[in-house]
Amino acid sequence: MITIEILPQTGFIFMLVFSRLGSMIMLLPALGEVSVPSRVRLVFALVMTAVMMPLVSGAYGSIPSTVPGLAMAVIGEILIGLFIGLSARFIMSALQVAGNIIGMQTGLSFAQSVDPTQGTQGAMVASFLSLLAVALIFAADLDHLLIAAMRDSYLIFEPGASFPVGDFLEMAVKAVSGAFTLGVQLSAPFLVFGLIFYLGLGILSRLMPQIQIFFIAMPGNIGLGFALLFLLLGAMMTWFLQGFEQTMAVFVQ
Repeated sequence: MITIEILPQTGFIFMLVFSRLGSMIMLLPALGEVSVPSRVRLVFALVMTAVMMPLVSGAYGSIPSTVPGLAMAVIGEILIGLFIGLSARFIMSALQVAGNIIGMQTGLSFAQSVDPTQGTQGAMVASFLSLLAVALIFAADLDHLLIAAMRDSYLIFEPGASFPVGDFLEMAVKAVSGAFTLGVQLSAPFLVFGLIFYLGLGILSRLMPQIQIFFIAMPGNIGLGFALLFLLLGAMMTWFLQGFEQTMAVFVQ
């Protein structure tokens, strides 16, 4: 029999679950993009909270007797959600690194556009890669991995347990370094292409100093860059999806 006495405990658990899932959804790729209206993200967070609450309610204790205790419980849940969301968001920044390097090596760095996934202005190649990555995450059903990470976060970070600051910092450093490494790996063929292309132009300019080689070769640089991007795009995005899956698999039991 349902009585009114359970309402404070139910509201307390709902608030904590929403604090963790809401902060996580705000940052997760594909689900929490800036281009998605805030109301849609809010409704999705409320729906996920309603679905997840019966599964994880047993992990929470009783309502703290003091206001500071209640505030610390909410802050702890928000920090856990932000940590998992930022870890996934860092891997998306690898595409920004790769896109900017590709733009510089192919002469497209001045082609700027607003990246709807980041909410900032960047190289057009980086914006294209970010949008393509979001589409492929849904196409490859990796969004299910994000939802699984929400559920299994309660197995990895139990509510009320001591806050693992050292582990958080270590994982944050690995996430940032891993994202930068992945970005450089994705753009490695273009680094080799730029090195060879500009080396050839330098030798040619020494052989024919009266001709403005760099201005003449600029269209060729852009054309060859587009051709190389067309040939390598499938392999690049496959490599990115593998890195994304490995990053999120850490939070799935």
